[in-house]
Amino acid sequence: MEKIHVNLGVDSYDIKFSDSFAGLGAAMDEIKSPKKILIVTDTNVEKLYAGEVYNLLYGIGYDVRVFAFEAGEENKGFDAVMQICRACVEHAMDRNSMIIALGGGVVGDMAGFAAAIYMRGIRFIQIPTTLLSQSDSSVGGKTGIDFCGGKNIIGAFHQPKLVYINVSTLKTLPERELVSGMGEVIKHGIIRDAEFFDFLDSNVELVKSLNPLTLIKMDKRNCAIKAEVVEQDERENGLRAILNCGHTIGHAVESAYDFKMTHGECVGIGMIGAAYISYKRGLITKSELLRIENILAKYGFKIRAELPENDKVYALMKKDKKSIDGVLKFVLPAGIGEVIQTRDVTKAEIYGALDYIGGSI
Repeated sequence: MEKIHVNLGVDSYDIKFSDSFAGLGAAMDEIKSPKKILIVTDTNVEKLYAGEVYNLLYGIGYDVRVFAFEAGEENKGFDAVMQICRACVEHAMDRNSMIIALGGGVVGDMAGFAAAIYMRGIRFIQIPTTLLSQSDSSVGGKTGIDFCGGKNIIGAFHQPKLVYINVSTLKTLPERELVSGMGEVIKHGIIRDAEFFDFLDSNVELVKSLNPLTLIKMDKRNCAIKAEVVEQDERENGLRAILNCGHTIGHAVESAYDFKMTHGECVGIGMIGAAYISYKRGLITKSELLRIENILAKYGFKIRAELPENDKVYALMKKDKKSIDGVLKFVLPAGIGEVIQTRDVTKAEIYGALDYIGGSI
């Protein structure tokens, strides 16, 4: 089984890559997993994989239960987290018990947050089932919930003890969710690895056909990029902020559309906006701007979108947690595989980027 190691001292863990759940039991044995387990999932993933994972763990001696909350970003709030904690109590879980997050990014964020606060913190495992969660949210220890119209406003850093990625789960994803996940994958190439960007550009059909070996290779390098950044800056005090490329505009667009656009779709829009600002500043060439747009288009992204009025998007950007003392941080491409962080992007530049995304310039 392919794996990489995330080196965070006492919070270190492995990310394992497979095309089935068959190796999960052995992976849990390696981390000396406690026997009392709560599988947290949503109502969509429950129908697909909860039974398989439950039967596998129950069959090898785990005291396991399943709790599923109603699927959807709109349910990513306190009520659902409290329901998870109540399920922990009802399962008589103590500080030596463990939560398994089985699902996409919403499941991972909420199950991880519940694990961070239940009895002041218990262990948890990430089993991401979407490309977005496999490529981004399951790695790095960020957990949280949406609050007052903002995304991930309340949360905690709480590292998993294991991330188990089964790429075969991608076969049941709607095409739109696959596109969404590729937003974060492409982002990692843009910010850190030109060779990985070229790999994605050259293997579009293999990735889109869900070839298992290609997916494992892609996921492994993708997660390695994120792990390298997280190892150097676990709490996002500096370097880790480069992972927010595309998110300053993207989160605002996501909120403006009341989360009816996927996170990855909005990150794609945000990356085009950031790339346009870079182009206008002379940080990248027109050719590089078009390469970024073209790879997004190849994977099914809309590279132009009808946005809400600029004032609304800008106001939402100012509410985002990346706004400090009213100043927005942007991560701007400085070439394929390299970015800079800056707080001097003007309102006029932002409006220009939004107009470009909207197709008016």
